[in-house]
Amino acid sequence: MPPRTTPTERQKRLGFELRKMRTAAGISTDYAAGLLGLDRGKISNIESGVRAITPERLRTLACHYACADTDYVDALVSMAGKSERGWWEQFRGALPMGLLDIAEMEWHATRLHTTQVIHLPGLLQTEEYARSIFGGVLPTLPRLEVELRVAHRMQRQQVLDEGRSLQYTGYIHEAALRMQFGGRKVMREQLEHLLLMSEGENTVLRVVPVESGALPGAGNPMAYTEGPVPQLDTVQLDVAGGPIFLSAESQIARYRAHLDWMERVALGVEQSRDFMHRIASDL
Repeated sequence: MPPRTTPTERQKRLGFELRKMRTAAGISTDYAAGLLGLDRGKISNIESGVRAITPERLRTLACHYACADTDYVDALVSMAGKSERGWWEQFRGALPMGLLDIAEMEWHATRLHTTQVIHLPGLLQTEEYARSIFGGVLPTLPRLEVELRVAHRMQRQQVLDEGRSLQYTGYIHEAALRMQFGGRKVMREQLEHLLLMSEGENTVLRVVPVESGALPGAGNPMAYTEGPVPQLDTVQLDVAGGPIFLSAESQIARYRAHLDWMERVALGVEQSRDFMHRIASDL
């Protein structure tokens, strides 16, 4: 298979897991290359996501790495297998790759948790609310890119469609509910949409009131996606330079603790719905 010039985060994650498995087994790159009849440079490329690996070769490596976790190996094989072209590919070359990586990450998640302090969750935004956010980016985005980002965000929301099994929990700080992006009318319609979506069978929204005090992580927005096995959980952070994806065990544990804090202090589901309804009624 020819090398890739720009691997996706999912492809890089597969390579990261293979490297982690190899080093845990105490096996050298040269030895792994010999198992597959490749030169060591190609093993390095596989482990960086630059070069693909077939499911058969992945199972060969897992066997020699003495990995006994069959569920984990099966999940990696699924990642290595040929997949259908995702809807986000239509935006490749038109939007930053990080936005496409977020969509792919959500698409393959089994459960998703988000925390928001300033903006409302992207998966629950209305078009006008999203447009007001992208319209406020500095330096100012061209009008075409604003519209492309809005269209991409709207299409991301299909992961919450009926028929898909994704379980979604969103923790929303009171500040995000009161920030009037786009003005009072846009915000009122946005809150009404939140209330509607909160009635979905697979969607749980919980409000963190200002009385909760200081927030872990300085209140940065975060998405925690659960994979088919715990080893493939991923954390995605929004920062000024674009999304950051974290997968090291210590990092995952840290942000799992953030979610545990949110769960402890957030209002219950019905209390949160009443809270959002009161704010919407005041607009």
